[in-house]
Amino acid sequence: MTDRGRTPLTGVTLVVSVTVLLSVLLSLVGVPSAVLFGSLLGGMAHALTSPTEIKVPAAAFRLGQALIGVTIGTLVSVEALRRMGGEIGPVLLVTLGTVVLSLLAGRLLALRRDVSPVTGAFALVAGGASGVVAVARDLGADDRVVTVVQYLRVLIVLVTMPLVTAVVFDPASGVGTLEGSGGSLAASTAYVALAVGGGLLVARLVPVSTMTLLAPLTIAAVVVSAGWLGEVSVPVPLQWLGYALIGVQVGLRFTRASLAAITRMLPVVTGLIVAMIVLSALMGSALAWLTPVDGLTAYLATTPGGLFAVLATAADSGSDVTYVMAVQLFRLLVILLLTPLLARWLRAHEGR
Repeated sequence: MTDRGRTPLTGVTLVVSVTVLLSVLLSLVGVPSAVLFGSLLGGMAHALTSPTEIKVPAAAFRLGQALIGVTIGTLVSVEALRRMGGEIGPVLLVTLGTVVLSLLAGRLLALRRDVSPVTGAFALVAGGASGVVAVARDLGADDRVVTVVQYLRVLIVLVTMPLVTAVVFDPASGVGTLEGSGGSLAASTAYVALAVGGGLLVARLVPVSTMTLLAPLTIAAVVVSAGWLGEVSVPVPLQWLGYALIGVQVGLRFTRASLAAITRMLPVVTGLIVAMIVLSALMGSALAWLTPVDGLTAYLATTPGGLFAVLATAADSGSDVTYVMAVQLFRLLVILLLTPLLARWLRAHEGR
């Protein structure tokens, strides 16, 4: 069948087939957020080869945002946040330092004519890649650029992290443990339904662009912390659904021109990401100097991205997993809360 003859149904079949195939293959080779990557490429497979337009329904996109919000909210641990409570000053200083570093890197990227200040900022903001990608378009950023750059950062962090931990810190391995969330399927399903349903209702009542993600996140965090439903988690298929809805939405918006433009900026982006990793490591050294934590724990706590891999590395190296999670989650929550204000400020100063 020619491109002109491709029907919407045929296009949807292509998107789903490529998404499933690549998600499986990427999962097998250990790529982070494999379903998001797979669905992104699935959407691109249609968008770049056919003039037939396919759109993800607005309600489905909001569902994807909500599911990602609940997934993030499930990670919030009162115990972890309490663990860093006595050292909130240095942690806040390092968190703000990372945000400022991200904004400076984003500003440098925005020196390119094809990148707006809003897009540059959210493309390189450190932490919460899936959350930032989910709300990028709502905030006025080019979600295609944001998605590619955010996950390039995560990939570079994941590649360099084992090298740094082995060469610089040379830790003993196999000391810590990282336990996943459990809970019955019924309780977990009810939990997701409550957080998604309640969150989307709040989002309709509160006119804030990121509320579709933040409201489910907040409800999820409260339910998990209070233990009202016991031990719960987001069932993996629902996590996959959330990532897939976001990834396909972004992929379907690609054009050959936009892909070429993003490819041209990759050398600059890679240099900025490497600089961010180095400077974040220096802030980790400052955190170790200002607090009683060891150097490896401080380095992992300030690494700019790859939360799940960072936690796994912390567990395997015998670092303080609770502390690493607390600092990483604190930064993630700060970034997600600041994104609407930051987007408004950047748009107001654009062109000045």
